[in-house]
Amino acid sequence: MRVCLLLAAGLAALPAYAHDEEIERKLDSVTVHGRGLELIGEAKAASEGVVGYDDFKDRPMSRAGELVEVIPGAVATQHSGEGKANQYFLRGFNLDHGTDFSASVDGVPVNLRTHGHGQGYLDLNFVIPEIVERVDYRKGPYSAQVGDFSAAGSARYKTYDRLDDNFVELGIGEGNLRRLIAAASFDLTDKTSLLVAGEAQSYDGPWVLEQDVQKINGLAKLTHEGWTNRFELLATAYDTEYTSTDQVPRRAIQSGQIDRFGFIDEDLGGETSRYSIAGSASFFHEDGGETRLEAFAVDYDFSLFSNFTYFLDDPVNGDEFEQIDERTYYGATVRHSQPVSDKLTLRVGGEVRFDDISDIGLFKTADRVRLSTTRRDKVEELSFAAWAEGEYALTDTLRATLGLRADYYDADVTAISLPANGGSANDSILSPSVALAWEAKPGLELYANYGEGFHSNDVRGATISIDPASGAAATPVPILVKARGSELGARWETDHIKATLAVFHLELDSELVFVGDAGTTEVNDSTTRNGLEASLFWTPVDWLVLDAGGAVTDAEFDIGGPETDIPGAVENVLSAGALIRLDNLSLSARLRHFGEAPLIEDGSVTSEPTSLVNLGATYDWNQISFGLEVLNAFDSQDADITYFFASRLPGEPAGGVEDIHFHPVEPRQVRASIRYRF
Repeated sequence: MRVCLLLAAGLAALPAYAHDEEIERKLDSVTVHGRGLELIGEAKAASEGVVGYDDFKDRPMSRAGELVEVIPGAVATQHSGEGKANQYFLRGFNLDHGTDFSASVDGVPVNLRTHGHGQGYLDLNFVIPEIVERVDYRKGPYSAQVGDFSAAGSARYKTYDRLDDNFVELGIGEGNLRRLIAAASFDLTDKTSLLVAGEAQSYDGPWVLEQDVQKINGLAKLTHEGWTNRFELLATAYDTEYTSTDQVPRRAIQSGQIDRFGFIDEDLGGETSRYSIAGSASFFHEDGGETRLEAFAVDYDFSLFSNFTYFLDDPVNGDEFEQIDERTYYGATVRHSQPVSDKLTLRVGGEVRFDDISDIGLFKTADRVRLSTTRRDKVEELSFAAWAEGEYALTDTLRATLGLRADYYDADVTAISLPANGGSANDSILSPSVALAWEAKPGLELYANYGEGFHSNDVRGATISIDPASGAAATPVPILVKARGSELGARWETDHIKATLAVFHLELDSELVFVGDAGTTEVNDSTTRNGLEASLFWTPVDWLVLDAGGAVTDAEFDIGGPETDIPGAVENVLSAGALIRLDNLSLSARLRHFGEAPLIEDGSVTSEPTSLVNLGATYDWNQISFGLEVLNAFDSQDADITYFFASRLPGEPAGGVEDIHFHPVEPRQVRASIRYRF
């Protein structure tokens, strides 16, 4: 926070937020649903889209991480406490906490590279869902504008500038849920507005070991919009602490040792704080050009206690460990769009980001007391990027877009616990892309896409020479790992129906990752994913909205032999929803289903499918709205996430027992809310 405050004065002078190019301009017309936007003639691929506005209204949502699930084909699960980042799945990727899916909020990147727990750590718990106006998403590495962590997809979250109604809302629910949110916007002048919002939440959940989540969120957003420019200043604050029940071994439940919602280690959990300030500006030129500048600073602190194997490695003290991450990261971007002629538009941009990680470590613990240090470091990671795109209208109905992106990374690692693992490393990568869009007939557009992208690895893996856990020699790995993707797709739009279909192919050179739980690097083979995705948004009548999305993916390691399955690669995903609005009453229902996934490479052990149905109702009476949600309405007994590995409980053999470990979905819950609008 201290660094953010020092930068506040400088950022306040920066020009602020710009319109989101062509899609934003379409919103000048009256549009109720983001998914109802007409994107033919603007979208570069079938798999990109917009969700927002009334798409979020009345949507049953149990946690902030489900903001990812508004993207067709995406799944957000949880294997720990609600204060931790979710586990994400998309296009046959087990994305862990965000390794190949990137997200930004109001232009500020959320993914954390070289993170103490997981590479690309994507924690959306600081977002207040009611303040999110729109999500623009892309899948695949087909855009030069998107860089690190975006091989599977990316999303840009935008919060409201102004609210239609100020409000205060109180929510209560089972598991001692208590949630208070208030938000208001004020017109300071005819061109300047201020939005402020706050959220406080506590929650124990259904767990035998109470979660005791304590979360506080705050946001302030100042916007000035002139005829030829637009400025914005944004500040956010987030703090949470929690106790968690991680995944537990199936055998402990079957034997009656613990309840289905029971625990093995009572010391697990953590705390996170995040404070940010950002400024941006757009300038609109008479010739149709647009220049956008952004800058941000984020102060972040994280601590997490976990225990996956219980007494496998240390039969006396147990296998509990702590991970920490303390950093400040800064960045700036510039973008310029320029129509050169009636047929050609050029877009160029540049990015810089610096992560000053003052303390990142892994410690063996017992009862949350540190026993020894596995690894502790300081890291400075700097990156630069430049990109360019040219969009050319070959005919009245055929558009071509060519893009090229260049990224350079430089890192210095100061290894505190084991100096031999320190050093410097750098890497660079070029990522070309090409897109064709053909409006075959009114209302039908066909797409062909090819692109290259990447994700970065934890830079500690690029300077490592000694495995900190075993003491054996370790081989450094490159910082950047290339992805190659291609896609054929179609988009169909009528007054009442918006539908997309995409067939995709994605190759990743190597799924090399730094394993924060072990303090070393795990080398995986190259992979290939092939899949089919479809989405549908249908408004048959004014009072009824129906939507559905699905994906089927085949994911494999590029190796010979039978052990080619990628653990955790979900094979199929289905989501569907219905919304009925009758005068002052709104009724909604949503289905989320994700199929089985292999848990080991030979596919002999798989997870079970998971299906959940959430229901919601809202009734408006004058300035008051009454809300009711029934989450997991049919009381599914499925797992939220499943793993297969060896662990050891007291009294078991020294080598442990290989078993399924899972985190159950929460049982049926009823939540009520009352909102006062003013």
